Amino acid sequence: MNYKEAKEHKKEALKNADESVLQLFHIVISPSNTDESIKFIEDFLKDPESFNDESCKNYCSDGNYQVMSFKKEPEDE
Repeated sequence: MNYKEAKEHKKEALKNADESVLQLFHIVISPSNTDESIKFIEDFLKDPESFNDESCKNYCSDGNYQVMSFKKEPEDE
């Protein structure tokens, strides 16, 4: 899907997600290309707060995106 479609899909996913899901999982727009997605996720996990929806555009070479979720890392206490 293109970026605009992915943004709408993420909006729906967030609206329909249970609060516990939102606390335990990141829901992000990522490049559809596997290699680009891996690089995006690796960088995202280093500093999630520095990323926004448009950050994925810096990793995508073909304009195809996906909405994905993955478990948040436990915070150090």
